[in-house]
Amino acid sequence: MIAGIHQPQYLPWPGYMNKIASSDVFVFLDTVQYRKNEWQNRNRIKTAKGWQWVTVPVCYRYPERIAEVRIDNTIPWMEKHWKTLVTNYSRAPYFDSYADFFRDTYTREWEFLADLNIHITRFLMGVWGLKTKTIRASDLDVEDTDPTCRLVAICKAVNVDTYLSGRDGARYMDADQFNDNAIRVCYQDCAPVEYTQLFEGFIPDLSSIDILFNCGPSGKGIIENQFVVSEEIKERDYEGIGHRCPS
Repeated sequence: MIAGIHQPQYLPWPGYMNKIASSDVFVFLDTVQYRKNEWQNRNRIKTAKGWQWVTVPVCYRYPERIAEVRIDNTIPWMEKHWKTLVTNYSRAPYFDSYADFFRDTYTREWEFLADLNIHITRFLMGVWGLKTKTIRASDLDVEDTDPTCRLVAICKAVNVDTYLSGRDGARYMDADQFNDNAIRVCYQDCAPVEYTQLFEGFIPDLSSIDILFNCGPSGKGIIENQFVVSEEIKERDYEGIGHRCPS
């Protein structure tokens, strides 16, 4: 049994969905401190002029955990995000198939960022038939400030024998702690594959909704097959291999 563990992301990128697809259990890590200017409240989409950010405004007070971060609904962000999707994806082959979900999502009253992120992620899982069990870390009885101890404790709490790490996890994890608890570690490496996008040129590592609107149900194959899971991380140049890989 394999566990993937990662912070809830807004409009998650393909590597995030691949980690879910490659896991038997996926834990939304909402118990760690929120970090500004990362992927919890923003992601990238493609426009006629290149890529652009879509960002959810938040009311954050250090050191709030992700589960505690509230959305700043004094800013009319939902209408802006919906109009941004319409402007840039209405001509995509599958936009009409999924427009109702996003239209509804952007008319609800969301209080917490994690709830919004998990709602969208679970919708994408449903579209692509990903049967992975999902659970929030905040629903588990796990408390630990050491990063590796936390991951080991979560793996034990969900009763798995393998942890699926991002490539960069090898930089900070203490492998001995996994070994001492009989938990095998596998790594996810990033190797994006091109697919048909709107507008000229291919841009990798966008939000998964770019695949959703352009490829529809067949996007499952892109999600599942463009990344490699191995038990070994070899020495390599960490620069220029995609702009991000999940840890």
